[in-house]
Amino acid sequence: MQGTEKKAFDIAWVREQFPSLKLQVNGQTAAFLDGPAGTQVPKQVLEAVQNYFLSANANTYGAFLTSRRNDEMILSSRAAMADFLNCDPSEVTFGQNMTTITFALARAIGRELKAGDEIVVTTLDHDANVAPWRALEEKGVVVRQADIREEDCTLDLDDLKRKISDKTKLVALGYASNIVGTINPVAEITKLAHAAGALMFVDAVHYAPHGLIDVKALDCDFLACSPYKFFGPHMGTLFGKREQLQRFKPYKVRPATNVPPESWETGTQVQELIGGIGAAVDYIAELGRHCDSNAKSRREALQAAYGATHAYETSLLTRLIAGLRTIPGMRIFGITDEKRFDERCATLSFRLGDHHPTKIATFLAERGIFTWDGNFYALNLSERLGVEQLGGVLRVGLVHYNTTEEVDRLLAALRELAPEKK
Repeated sequence: MQGTEKKAFDIAWVREQFPSLKLQVNGQTAAFLDGPAGTQVPKQVLEAVQNYFLSANANTYGAFLTSRRNDEMILSSRAAMADFLNCDPSEVTFGQNMTTITFALARAIGRELKAGDEIVVTTLDHDANVAPWRALEEKGVVVRQADIREEDCTLDLDDLKRKISDKTKLVALGYASNIVGTINPVAEITKLAHAAGALMFVDAVHYAPHGLIDVKALDCDFLACSPYKFFGPHMGTLFGKREQLQRFKPYKVRPATNVPPESWETGTQVQELIGGIGAAVDYIAELGRHCDSNAKSRREALQAAYGATHAYETSLLTRLIAGLRTIPGMRIFGITDEKRFDERCATLSFRLGDHHPTKIATFLAERGIFTWDGNFYALNLSERLGVEQLGGVLRVGLVHYNTTEEVDRLLAALRELAPEKK
């Protein structure tokens, strides 16, 4: 776009924002390749949480200074998340985590469902977007599961279409897979759901650190994500269209307000962490302005940030996959064709020879390289790929504070473990 002032991605500036990246392990700087289970936080988040305790530590709606400051902070963080999701602040709720939020939402929606009504889930999803809906089977709701295409770990859209019918009341879909990184065509599937008269619930936990979310463009009815996956504290957030938050009735204590979004926020929230959520969004916006000085509004800055981080993360992913392909005994799950990298994010899982994933993770951890092993609660996919009984997979998660040097360290370590060519 003409007139913009965009810079090369400044990884040195990014890493300066994250104090924990300086951690040393056995004489080596830690390589945090564990982002899918929770990212590190920038200093802005640390400061926001500390400032809450110093100047706004009180419950809500009091007549005194610290309570009023707390109210202002919550409104500010709600507005930040509204910009993050491209919705109205009244459509943003906070909660303990995405799993707890989804169980509560499913229970509320379940009030209106009857025996024989159907919900569609997918094999790609984290169980937090499966188990809450399967819990409704107790009242006779039928849960159907759309399968994958095993060769590239993408959703089988033909099977999904067959599963959606006039009995379908809700489709529950992950935006991106937390094991293989597949990005689903959410807007397209939302149209299918709505055409059948069904609601659309999106689990965007894994997508949020990698791509800009626009609930208006997606037209989904609900979307949940977890700030601790996009550089914030351990909490969850939920977007719900205003009419849906008003339509369904959450389970709550009687004195609590009946007005959304607060009516959906059960009990006293972890308010200091809500302050951290706003700071996490503001960090991403600050990164966007650092990348593009013409970004004015917070939403524009967020868009600039994700444009820059997507390109940078893709370069890391390309380097990683190219290196993994040279290692004997390597089996990569998911999309590996560079031409299709827009269909995936920079999360990758593999198996290496006969090595148990825990053994690989331990080997890497001793060298200061942090990765995850197991099924990561995506049980359906781990079983479908035939690796659950073998310990799952080894997962590498790249985010925008990672470096090419860290990718190269990982590849060098894995080559030490690789079986010799015969």
